[in-house]
Amino acid sequence: MKTAIVFDCEFLCIQGSQSRFWCAAIDPDPVIAQIGAVKLGLEGDFPILDTLKSYVRPIDRFGKRHPLDPYFTNLTGITEHNMDSEGVALQDGLAALDSFSDGARFWSWGKDELNMIAISCYVAGLQPPIPAQRFDNAVKLLVAAGMPIEDLAKTPSNKLADYYGVEHPPLQGHDALDDALSISYTLRHLMKAGKLQPEVFDLPQMAPIADIAG
Repeated sequence: MKTAIVFDCEFLCIQGSQSRFWCAAIDPDPVIAQIGAVKLGLEGDFPILDTLKSYVRPIDRFGKRHPLDPYFTNLTGITEHNMDSEGVALQDGLAALDSFSDGARFWSWGKDELNMIAISCYVAGLQPPIPAQRFDNAVKLLVAAGMPIEDLAKTPSNKLADYYGVEHPPLQGHDALDDALSISYTLRHLMKAGKLQPEVFDLPQMAPIADIAG
């Protein structure tokens, strides 16, 4: 079965980091701490075939483990216990994600790969193991399905399924897997309704938003 991988990641922050673009002296580098991914079938009933959730031990530029700020823990639910008991090294987390994908294209709400691959690997001194051309922006899929641009700008991934009124199990916002599931439930809903053609996922290179919007 043809598949797509919908993923999300949570990366380090403290209160106010986003508004400062992570540029204050007190801001941590926005390296990843959690990866969530969903394997979405692109045929038949468009099933959710499998999921992946991993905690990645965040390290600083000198190889030391970053402590988690209380603000980050309150936002994401990720604790030091999660890191101590389940955390893996960055290279292992990315290798597991690559293996999970079976070569399928990755889609996120925006460009999460920049934090997950580009920034995190740069800080850790690693060669990025997954090339940039394997990633694309799921926002383009929603544009292709007719979601208004003004709504896209104000709808985060964890609110996407609710925007379309899709029934789903309880989801926790800012949990990487649950955010990826919110996107996946929405894409499945749109494909089943005929508003999004599964062939769009197979395009060699997804067109820019302006081109899709026409």
